[in-house]
Amino acid sequence: MRARAAGAVPGGGRPLIITEDPLLLDDLLRLCAAAGAEPHVQHAVPEQTGAGGDPGGGGDGSAGGVAGARGVGWDCAPLVLVGDDAARRVRGAPRRDGVFLVGRDLDDPFVWQRAVEIGAEEVLRLPDAESLLVDRIADVVEGAGRPALAVGVIGGSGGAGASTLACALALRAARAGERTILIDADPLGGGMDVLLGGESAEGLRWPDFAASRGRVGAGALEESLPELHALRVLSWDRGDRVVVPPAAMRSVVAAARRRGGVVVVDLPRRVDEAVAEVLAQLDLVLLVVPGELRSVAAAGRVAAGVRMVARDVRVVVRGRCPEGLDAEAVAGLLGAPLAGEVPVEVGLPGRVAEGEPPGARGTLARFCDGFWQRALGSAQGVPA
Repeated sequence: MRARAAGAVPGGGRPLIITEDPLLLDDLLRLCAAAGAEPHVQHAVPEQTGAGGDPGGGGDGSAGGVAGARGVGWDCAPLVLVGDDAARRVRGAPRRDGVFLVGRDLDDPFVWQRAVEIGAEEVLRLPDAESLLVDRIADVVEGAGRPALAVGVIGGSGGAGASTLACALALRAARAGERTILIDADPLGGGMDVLLGGESAEGLRWPDFAASRGRVGAGALEESLPELHALRVLSWDRGDRVVVPPAAMRSVVAAARRRGGVVVVDLPRRVDEAVAEVLAQLDLVLLVVPGELRSVAAAGRVAAGVRMVARDVRVVVRGRCPEGLDAEAVAGLLGAPLAGEVPVEVGLPGRVAEGEPPGARGTLARFCDGFWQRALGSAQGVPA
């Protein structure tokens, strides 16, 4: 399995705020609330020997300077937000990751010098950086580590079997112990929950997320979706078609990725703005092409649209190719690397109709297992 991120923060971590500026503190508390975080707050005061002779202790019992910051978690807080006014007070603190210098003066020429002095990763200026800062804080609350390996599956032609492959990939990833979310991004498909035998399972569907704006909570998303065969599924309901705006599609897929593990997306063949938002977040797109010349011609048009957005497109050839044309040749005609060949599995449609999910066994299951062994075995994602 792929190596996990070292030092990933457990969910529920509380950021540390260090500032004496009441207006900046109000802003930071507001942003923490928006991200669902309850921070520790430390007012940096002049270093002195306080009551009881403790270094860094203020006479009012508050801790001051570096010692005070460490007393409430400088070393262990998952995120430290240092107000620009307090930068001088934390110069001697041990260097660590996750320190950000926050202020409001956009024209200060010395801000980067102060950031270097305290070992800050980044300088964040409000209000311009509010959205970015909310994301940073929410990552702490959600325990964000390595994002999920996100794989899209798209048919090169009608009836290519892309949805079946997407289901099988998600099922095999879940059975391998990966946290897995399967996303149905094709509103005109039959529904991935139906393919998995869970159309009546309780949980939210795409219409419930159509009005989503901004950041969607990763944990809340996962918990709200139907759980089928040890994986979470985001599909469509049986009602009238609902248009999911590109912004909502982007937010939901980003939330799924932040939970780590694996995200598999079943993609429609037409690339519109919403689909482009999904493609931009995928690590890899598998283009499923039946082994016949007409399908290869159709797949060329699909590949051209996908390649405009996706960073890595690879070909999966399904079924036997005609005489004189092999899988490598198909991939060459499409100008993309070959990810593998999936034989047509006799009896699979009948087993699915009887309630067995795609990929439960057989040649399709073996293909998916081999794919994940290669993909998840590399810390860099899918190997070349």
